[in-house]
Order: sequence, then structure tokens, then C-alpha cells
Amino acid sequence: MKYLVLGSAGQIGHELCKFLEKEGHDVLSFDITTDPTQDLRIPGVLEDLINECDFVMFLAFDVGGSRYLKKYQHTYEFIENNTKLTLFTFETIKKYEKPFIFASSQMANMSYSPYGVCKSLGEIFSTALGGLTVKFWNVYGPEHDLEKSHVITDFILKAKEGKIEMMTDGKEERQFLHAEDCSRALMILSQKYDEIDRNTNLHITNFEWNTILEIAEIIKDEIPCEIIPSKEIDTVQLNKRNEPDPYILNFWKPKISLREGINKVIQSL
Repeated sequence: MKYLVLGSAGQIGHELCKFLEKEGHDVLSFDITTDPTQDLRIPGVLEDLINECDFVMFLAFDVGGSRYLKKYQHTYEFIENNTKLTLFTFETIKKYEKPFIFASSQMANMSYSPYGVCKSLGEIFSTALGGLTVKFWNVYGPEHDLEKSHVITDFILKAKEGKIEMMTDGKEERQFLHAEDCSRALMILSQKYDEIDRNTNLHITNFEWNTILEIAEIIKDEIPCEIIPSKEIDTVQLNKRNEPDPYILNFWKPKISLREGINKVIQSL
């Protein structure tokens, strides 16, 4: 197949492109960070490219880890960026009737989060067009934009400097998935596109709970350092806990353990 990957330079998109090419597929990359003209906030920017592909992976979004969201998600620019790119991308997908996967988040039902609300809007568009929506749960892997780095990359970089200073007390629980496992899930879902029940949620996660403090401890095992929890509680998700739908396990199962995945990231940085 020939895939168009929107957000191809992002944490997940970069790994997905490599994975698809390794599996023998052709990939069309599209990301504003590598080419300023590839700006999904501009109406019609995909017009000249979308007809070349068989399938669209809609991963592009203005997003980052908790530090980035805490700082930017309540700003006008953040909301405008994501609203525009969502609308104009779906307009083009609709016009050319391309099959697609929209990358949402397990935070899409958290109405107090502008990021969650923007993702929820994307889910509504996706459903209206009959595409597939997946919900990512803290996918991690090598990252290149450290301003937007997620917790695992953030902790690894801090550990290399001698101490992990945490944003919270670390008691909040999350589920994590390595980007390679995520990429395999996306490929399988695209291949089984017509078999997937559109009335069931597709949660891409490892289905295991870990506290943020446990993540720090795993990293400390590999990079000796000091761990300094904060007295603050989680203010991004307000410690809300969703439960993933296991339907996706009928098609795909994660292979990379959390410790193995963290070591992969350590070796890449």
C-alpha cells in the first residue's frame, strides 16, 4: 500500500514511517516541521498529494507531553491550530473519499481539557466519514522536539543529568505503549479496515497500569540518579482514570515490555 502519513516527523509518525517502509509499503511524508509549506491549517494544502495514496494516517496535531499541555492547551493559538487542521484535513479526505485512521487520545472524554475536546471533535468528524478512530494511551519512543517531550523521554534526559525532578507526586497511573507496537497496530488496522466494528472503541495501549513514580524507578535502574517527586498532583488529566476497551486485542497485541521499551529509548538518546 501507499500511505500518506500526516505528522510524519512527530514522535509516533516518525516511527510509523520507518515501520511501514520496513514492512515493504510506500510512504508519503507530510509534516510542517520538515517543510513549512506542509501546513494543514491552510485549506486545500493536501490537494496535490492525497490522490497519490491508498490510505491516510491522520496523526498530525499540535500536542506534546504534560509540560507542554499544561503551558499551552488553554491558549487561543493551541485551540485554533488544532481546530483548523482538523477541519481542513477532513474536508480533503471527504472530497477524495480516502480511507483513513484518525489518531485520537484516551483524553478525548475529558471535557476540562482543551486538548481532549479538540480530539473529541476529530472523533466526531471521523465517525461522520466512516473512518477509523484510534485512542492512543501515552505512546512513547525516540523524540526529536524536546520542548514537547513526554514523560519517559523527559525523565531519561533528567536522569542523565543526575536527578529526576518530577512535575507531580508521581502517584497518578498511566498506561504506556512503545511507538513500534503502536505502528504495528496502525498497519494491521489499516489492512483490516473493512472488518473493524465502527461501534467499538479502538484503544491502542499495553493494558497495564503503572504510576509515574514507577516509570522514574525503572529509569533509575538503568541510569543511576536521584528521584525528587513534587508535592503537586496531576493537573493535566486531574488523575481521571479511563479503562481501555479490549476489542483491539482481537486483531493485535503489544509485544514490547515497558522496561524493554524504555531501554530502547535510552539507547536512542
